Amino acid sequence: MSDEARAQLAAALDDALPQTQCRQCGYAACRPYAEAISRGEARTNQCPPGGDEGARRLASIAGVAYEPVDERFGITKPPAVAVIDEAACIGCTLCIVACPVDAIVGATKRMHTVIAAACTGCELCLPPCPVDCISMIETAAAPPEQRRAAADLARVRFNRRSARLARAPERRRDRAATAVRQVDRDVVQAAITRARERLARRGK
Repeated sequence: MSDEARAQLAAALDDALPQTQCRQCGYAACRPYAEAISRGEARTNQCPPGGDEGARRLASIAGVAYEPVDERFGITKPPAVAVIDEAACIGCTLCIVACPVDAIVGATKRMHTVIAAACTGCELCLPPCPVDCISMIETAAAPPEQRRAAADLARVRFNRRSARLARAPERRRDRAATAVRQVDRDVVQAAITRARERLARRGK
């Protein structure tokens, strides 16, 4: 298979995934899992959120035999969203850091809340919460077109977050460079001031 054909296959597989970005498949996100399938390095039954229906779809796209979801990667659960007990929340921000789609908003030492429409139900926010104030609430199953729209939105939010995090080191370097330039200016200004003071003393 050519690189172009493999890239097209990976894109088609990615489109078929639920975009929960939950990592249950063993990969960092849905796209890397799709790419691994396209290379023959992963099977099409490693996505519990997609269920057996999703596994059938992936197998059809990849042109391989269907296999039901391998429960070693997790069990398929009803759709759910995270809900934060606002009275118990201590504002640690660990859930905000863990959320792959920026579905949690809040500030340090302030109450956090979940944007239900953006939550993928990945459950990645549960383990880091030190006070166990986050729970998953089942939601009604949406029709296929709504699930696809939600998946597309989740992918957009995930990609935006990934791009922002990738830029973070660059921003830190820029801030450091700005600080160095400020120090340099301060040093130069101090030298000029000392020189003027010496000249002023000589003129007396």
